[in-house]
Amino acid sequence: MDAPDDLDLFGRMCFLRFFEERVDSLYRQGQVHGPVHLGLGQEAIAVGAASVLRPDDYSLGTYRGHAHALARGAPPGAVLAELLGRAGGICAGKGGSMHITSVEHGYYGSYAIVGAHLPIACGLGWAAKIRRSGQVTVCFFGDGTTNIGAFHEAVNLAAVWRLPVVFVCENNWYMEYTPIGDVTPVALPAADRAAAYGLDRVVVDGNDVTAVRQVVAAAVDAARGGQGPSLVEAQTYRLKGHSAADGGTYRPAEEVARWRERDPLVRTRAALLQAGMAEEKLTEIESRIRSDVAGLAREVLSRPAPDPSGAWADVWSDGSWQWRN
Repeated sequence: MDAPDDLDLFGRMCFLRFFEERVDSLYRQGQVHGPVHLGLGQEAIAVGAASVLRPDDYSLGTYRGHAHALARGAPPGAVLAELLGRAGGICAGKGGSMHITSVEHGYYGSYAIVGAHLPIACGLGWAAKIRRSGQVTVCFFGDGTTNIGAFHEAVNLAAVWRLPVVFVCENNWYMEYTPIGDVTPVALPAADRAAAYGLDRVVVDGNDVTAVRQVVAAAVDAARGGQGPSLVEAQTYRLKGHSAADGGTYRPAEEVARWRERDPLVRTRAALLQAGMAEEKLTEIESRIRSDVAGLAREVLSRPAPDPSGAWADVWSDGSWQWRN
């Protein structure tokens, strides 16, 4: 794959930011039903990591997974249709915000149950190792997951079997509404536990897309080369609450302001300007992407609801739903 330059990475992050902002707006208009968890502020992790993966590599995410699916190439219209309950949804309207999946693009799902997907990442890694396919699995999870049993079981198994899995903790410092430091005896919930599984302590600035790209690339190369798993802690911050319905008022205002100064888009834009990029060029990119996202929203909102006749498709392959219900 051709390596993206900084301008390309900036454009990808802009798309994720404007897409999520549009989803937030539509949620407040009552167009999106059910819980919605936005990745605003965490775009550099999704973009940086996805940029080093092969098309046939695997990735998995949490319920805060829109950005990770889109970064792997999932069609934006299909993702938005899923959120809005319109025809053409990427999961046919059955998954909603927390279960975005696009196997075709290597994204093996967002998972609403905290930690549930880490053992699945091990399964994908084991399958790749048996086939000797060279495929790598990147598994994203939040800081709160590090206190879930599945985290410890999955990382332990991956280390013992030397599976080609890269575990990436998106540490935004809050597990829902609770500061991670209040319930974890170590300062860094993932990195400070790596040694227990014979893994290196790896920490990266999760708001620096170039740094994320470099660190994940090294971990992916190691996994692909048979050196086993890595545990990466990417330090970041969500710019809004835990969900779209959460005002996030439990966080100190000065803390939020401090992290807004480290916004990945702001930092990348400043770096591009310092490198000699014309501000007019960046403004044109931002305006074009905003317009594209607005047009996408109008088009998806014009679609009808999914056909009810498809409600029983893809449920149980043996037809057992007929007696289970």
